[in-house]
Amino acid sequence: MVDKERAARAIRELLAAVGENPDRPGLQETPERVARMYEELFAGLERDPLEDVKLFGEGLPDELVVVRDIPFYSMCEHHLLPFYGQAHIAYLPRDGRILGLSKLARIVDTLARKPQLQERLTTEIADAVERAATTRGVAVVVVAEHLCMTMRGIKKPGAKTVTSRSIGELKTDAALRAEAAALLKPYTR
Repeated sequence: MVDKERAARAIRELLAAVGENPDRPGLQETPERVARMYEELFAGLERDPLEDVKLFGEGLPDELVVVRDIPFYSMCEHHLLPFYGQAHIAYLPRDGRILGLSKLARIVDTLARKPQLQERLTTEIADAVERAATTRGVAVVVVAEHLCMTMRGIKKPGAKTVTSRSIGELKTDAALRAEAAALLKPYTR
């Protein structure tokens, strides 16, 4: 849980450190607002991404399930600036047992809500889906824009970073991998 009082004191000190007056009218409530914001943005530190996950069905065909364009927002752990984009997930059920579709979005949301790296986020999503459903295979593609590249440093707005992770048969079976890639490709431009 975020210690909001401590966070507010730190934000107040940060404002002073950059030459601002934290007592001026526009900034007086900013430390508390930022502390509440961090509580929301970092809620994934306190939550198990599989907490609400349930499996459904038995005897359904073990065909690919693809959920695409799952929006997310996260904070780069290197600069504490946002990165945001979309996650695309394909998984191959085992024994016809499927995940609720909203649970895939919940997994993404929970894992994104902490100081994060896109590369780690991609891996954590794939691993969580695998653990939740004991799938035959998982493929995850994450496409994001990082404000640490957009508004500072290299200053390249619009540059996208693409990361991927494949597990199980979606990594080892060339035909399944190609099918998943074909289903994901139109959505990851």
